[in-house]
Parts: sequence; C-alpha cells; structure tokens
Amino acid sequence: MNYIELFLDYLINNKELSANTLESYKRDIRQFEVYLREHSLSLEKVTKTIVITYLITLQKTGKATSTISRNLASIRCFYQFMLNERYMNVDPSVNLESPKVEKKLPSVLTKKEVELLLDQPVPVDAKGSRDKAMLELLYATGIRVSELISLSINDVDLISGLIICRSSDSKSRSIPLGNIAVKYIKIYLNEFRKKLCSNDSNTLLFVNFHGKKMTRQGFWKIIKYYSAKANINKTITPHTLRHSFAVHLIENGADIQSIQEMLGHSDISTTQVYIRLNKNKIREVYSKTHPRA
Repeated sequence: MNYIELFLDYLINNKELSANTLESYKRDIRQFEVYLREHSLSLEKVTKTIVITYLITLQKTGKATSTISRNLASIRCFYQFMLNERYMNVDPSVNLESPKVEKKLPSVLTKKEVELLLDQPVPVDAKGSRDKAMLELLYATGIRVSELISLSINDVDLISGLIICRSSDSKSRSIPLGNIAVKYIKIYLNEFRKKLCSNDSNTLLFVNFHGKKMTRQGFWKIIKYYSAKANINKTITPHTLRHSFAVHLIENGADIQSIQEMLGHSDISTTQVYIRLNKNKIREVYSKTHPRA
C-alpha cells in the first residue's frame, strides 16, 4: 500500500494548504522514506527512536534548525494520518518536541550608512522631496512601512514635532519626529505634494505619481533604488531602517520601555532583541579594539 500517496490525497482533499506547504510535506516525507529504505525500514514500522535518529542525522548533515522543525512537523502530520486511518496503532512522533528555532538578529545599518542612504534623495522635485521626507520620517520614528504609507496629513503635527501613528489593531501612539524630518516634510507639503495630488479630498500624506496610496511594493522599490545609489554593501529592506532606529536609540542610552512604546510592540520581549543586538556589537568592537581581547 502506498501510504504517502494516500497521505497526499488526504491533504489535497481535506486540508486547505498552499501549494508550497503541500510540496514541503511531500518532499519531507519522501526524504524520510528514502532514509528508512536505506536502513531496511518501512514507514509503518517506525518507532520514536527511529524518528529521533533521523532528526539527529539531519542535524549532522548541517540542516538548519528551521528545516529540522519543518521535517518533524511533516512526519507528525503523516503519522497522525496513519493513526486516524488505523494503518498504525501508535504514533511514533507523539510528544517529540521541535528544536527551538533561534531568531535571526535583524540587520541594521551603521549611523554613517544611514546618513549615506538618507542623503541620496535630493528634494528639488516632487519625487526627490517625497522620497527624502519618507526616508527621514521612517528613520526618525521607526514606524512600519504599512503605517508609513497609511499616514494622513492630519496625523502629522509639524509645530509640536509629533506624528500620530495608527496600527492595524486600531491602537494609536504618538512619536517624536525630530527637526530634520520636520524640515523635509514641510518642504514636501509646502512645495511638492500638490504636484502629485491635486485632489483636496485625498488626505494621505504620501502618494504615488497617480495621486493614489503608495503600496508596500512601491516603497520597496524606492529603498532598493536609493540603497543601490548609495553603494551600501548590505541587503536593505524597508524594515532595516526600523531596526536601525531602535538600535541607534539604545546605543545612545534610550530606555527599552520608551523604544517599545515608539515601535508599538505589545510585548517587551520583542523589543529586547535590540538589546541583544547591541551587546553583540559591543562585544565585536571590544574584540577588535582591546589590546588584550
């Protein structure tokens, strides 16, 4: 009996899975079957010890922790199917814990790299002024790209130097802008925004060349364009400026609670990754500069 084909038919007909997820299950189980065949074992004769040994083998061959966790999830799903269909009486994957996936530390820019990136847009026309204002605001506040492109003109108080940022969960937070961001937002609003959007009923702060709401993909292209112009040898995403904002604040002595509030993190443990990142940087600087490191 071809248990894998039966399993895949079950997934297709009973689970609403994406094509990628389905392919992952198929690939993982077939690889597991190959391993079993090489050791003269069959899928229906598997024990917990065999599953553990297989996972250790994956680890020894250099597979990432995330890959091993996904393989275990695929094996667990397969044997739940085998148990439910009464092809087996015991699930050999039960109570096996997935290896903990260590979160990758976010990539950040140095202060010099941020300056280099922010210096690329020249505010002499509508595009340059808008892009300069967007990048300065993003680095000044650390807001998410989805929040940036949703900002209304009414959310910006240039006199007080604050923005009101409204998250997807309907919560709002007030974040300082800083003098440089205020300066370039003023230039954009006073001299160039009307050239992009003459419709007074559209209150979006930043718009595309059709006077409509900018997309995340549109802003992604802007970041890629200016990072290429700056010749910064790092992969820069829109989120990179958010990470850099947080790390640079910590480097300058900001407290973690204030950063949590500005970033809009509901759980402080999410913000604490930036402390860890800063400690790693301090350790790196020490090892490079201390004569007895």
